[in-house]
Amino acid sequence: MKAIILAGGLGTRLRPLTYSIPKPLLPVGEKPIMEMIISRLSHFGYGEFILAVGYRHEMIETYFKNGEQLGVKIDYVLETTRLGTAGPLALVRDQFAFGADETILLMNGDILTKLDFNDLLRFHRQNHCAMTVATRRHSSQLPFGVLRVEGERVQGIVEKPTTYHEVSAGIYMLQSRALASVPAGVFFDIPDLVNALIASQETVGAYNFTDYWLAVEQLHHIEEATHDAAQWNEP
Repeated sequence: MKAIILAGGLGTRLRPLTYSIPKPLLPVGEKPIMEMIISRLSHFGYGEFILAVGYRHEMIETYFKNGEQLGVKIDYVLETTRLGTAGPLALVRDQFAFGADETILLMNGDILTKLDFNDLLRFHRQNHCAMTVATRRHSSQLPFGVLRVEGERVQGIVEKPTTYHEVSAGIYMLQSRALASVPAGVFFDIPDLVNALIASQETVGAYNFTDYWLAVEQLHHIEEATHDAAQWNEP
């Protein structure tokens, strides 16, 4: 099983830590974030990894090398210009060979989760998806009273309502044919890929899960992740 991990970001919201260390190498407890992700995925049978790197890539490549020390195989693609969250997939497509309808895991390189990757794979295959987006339910509360207005008259008001949305968890299953929808050498985000696949009449699935999940995006997330690491890092 192959996994592509997006690890080329600047980590601007984690500065000053990321001025000298790329986010994938920031320690959570005793291990870098990326090592914890790879170790977690290896429990589910992922033995081949492609890291899409950019910012301070030489440090990431020096640390992980070919993956032998972790019992996996690691290759790299390098973004020399910013390509967005899906654009690096064109580099992967052009540099590596995939089966005619091979299934690939894609995820952001800052996510710690107890997601059952086998169940995600089962859902993806049973629903014959070209792409499956792992989703979570997110709630947000407006800080104002919301009016229902018709013409110039108020017909009702709800004080500080809470709205709910299905949001992407930054984890995806892809069939290799989906890579053909990524243009080469241009900035292209995951939403662009989702919309391109839908426009091509491909099936894009939504797999909702409630297991532990944390995107390490802010400084306080490092402390939170360190506290939670023992819980989520178990098989």
